[in-house]
Amino acid sequence: MRTSKIIVTGRVQGVGFRYYIYKLALKLNVKGTVRNLDDGSVEIICLTNHHEQFLEEIKSGNGFSRVEKVHIEPIDPIIIDVKHLQKFTIL
Repeated sequence: MRTSKIIVTGRVQGVGFRYYIYKLALKLNVKGTVRNLDDGSVEIICLTNHHEQFLEEIKSGNGFSRVEKVHIEPIDPIIIDVKHLQKFTIL
């Protein structure tokens, strides 16, 4: 399992992007959260065995979004209490 914080910039708010990520996470059995940030970007915290596939689908967007940049930071599972990542949630 790989735990990451992903920041997605571009036209990703107000276009159904968080719901797209939520549906994608359910499909790939990804645990974590997605939320809008004040600067117009979207933050995804994820725990997954399908990291590369998840990233490729994020970069593709949902047809209404325009993903310009995807920044990935690995997260040490000790820092994030992964026990709380039992499902995927839109915040």
